Amino acid sequence: MSLRTGTLTHPRRAQRALYATAAAIAAGTLLLAGQAGATGTGLKTLAEAKGIYFGTALTQSNLSNSALTAVASGQFDMVTPGNEMKWDTTEPSNGTYNFSPGDQIVSYAQANGMRVRGHNLVWHSQLPSWVSSLPTTQVQAAMESHITTEATHYKGKVYSWDVVNEPFNDDGTLRQDAFYAAMGNGYIADALKTAHAADPNAKLYLNDYNIEGQNAKSDAMYNLVKSLKAAGVPIDGIGLESHFVLGQVPSTMKANMQRFTALGVNVAVTELDDRIQLPASSANLAQQATDFTTVVDDCLAVSGCVGVSQWGVGDADSWIPGFFSGYGAATMYDANYQPKPAYNAVVTALGGSTSSPSASVSASASASPSASPSPSPSVTGVASSCKVADVVNAWNTGLTENITITNTGSGTVNGWTLGFTLSAGQTITSAWSATITPTSGQVTATNLSYNGTLTPGAATTIGFQANHTGDAAAPASFTLNGKTCSAG
Repeated sequence: MSLRTGTLTHPRRAQRALYATAAAIAAGTLLLAGQAGATGTGLKTLAEAKGIYFGTALTQSNLSNSALTAVASGQFDMVTPGNEMKWDTTEPSNGTYNFSPGDQIVSYAQANGMRVRGHNLVWHSQLPSWVSSLPTTQVQAAMESHITTEATHYKGKVYSWDVVNEPFNDDGTLRQDAFYAAMGNGYIADALKTAHAADPNAKLYLNDYNIEGQNAKSDAMYNLVKSLKAAGVPIDGIGLESHFVLGQVPSTMKANMQRFTALGVNVAVTELDDRIQLPASSANLAQQATDFTTVVDDCLAVSGCVGVSQWGVGDADSWIPGFFSGYGAATMYDANYQPKPAYNAVVTALGGSTSSPSASVSASASASPSASPSPSPSVTGVASSCKVADVVNAWNTGLTENITITNTGSGTVNGWTLGFTLSAGQTITSAWSATITPTSGQVTATNLSYNGTLTPGAATTIGFQANHTGDAAAPASFTLNGKTCSAG
């Protein structure tokens, strides 16, 4: 991750202190200024239905912000640590490691059913001075030791690694950093091989900015990947950071993705934001919605594009205002973690639908900014049988539960309600992919407009986050439109 003006890079990003307060819960009602608020469904569920992920970036300090984490857990299924896995955090002095900050991000992701993009192992920035001060004859050993130790620590816990981050200058030349000075361009292959040896199952990426469209920098990355593949070096993907300025998404982005995937690697949009000169006008926000749509459409059009991650959850925790004076409003959520037009546009691009916001909704209904609840179910060919699989991830006083409903009957269900009873002491605080009411005791989950039809054999996944007082057990049984479902 680096600044977007020329080749200037930024130091460790300080997180902004401005956070929105959590939505108020009173008398079983979650008050939201808009139907999404701090909770939500759409993105991860809709993206998964399209075969991709939709992720976000989090820092350790974000985890104490309930408004932010409610959006993160409800909307996103991939997490990138903002700073917690970078070299200056993980190995601040030679041979002394600190994985606690990164471990907290991983624990949060695991508790919420999210995967983790490891970010990053080798980068010229946020590099402790002891590395740059080493004699060139010692840099390779230090790099290999760092990669091996960190990748081994997180083995089995990360989906992928940004092994080398931002290796190129904008003119397509390699950065003259400590690694290049010691090993020449061979340091990149060595880093990839070392990471693969430490964690053979992690996807290995090279990640950079200003390579989204076809230009000198992306040409250099393309030629590097081509040579690495020809030499048998393990590389699985290219990360396109995608820190855009309003209205400047490259027209060649899709074609650029396609040429990379033709080399046999995946591509991912890894750090998406779209900065606006403040104050943002309605026209600006409409253009931002178009920009986000273009990015998502490009990814969906390329079979080797595996996912999109926004850099940060909302405008309140975005890095943009701190590094680009006069700019901001770069994400899909505003400073109060309410959805902006870009959010609705992305929902639509992913095949969902949106509705006009209401002034307040119940805690369970707030689950769906992405699609309006359907009317009471009308059933054609009621399923003669169903099965439900549920996965609970619990921690001290909270839990998340993901419930997969499968129509195992011979008829199509057009509209459904799922009935179940929460264990004593459990209270739902947010939900996704369904409207769930009430928030405790015997509850009913009702489909949304995009997931109400279940043909024979079809399945849909819904979920919720809840507080508990010690009993985190899953419901004992489920009924679909009044029929008892088997466990599965």
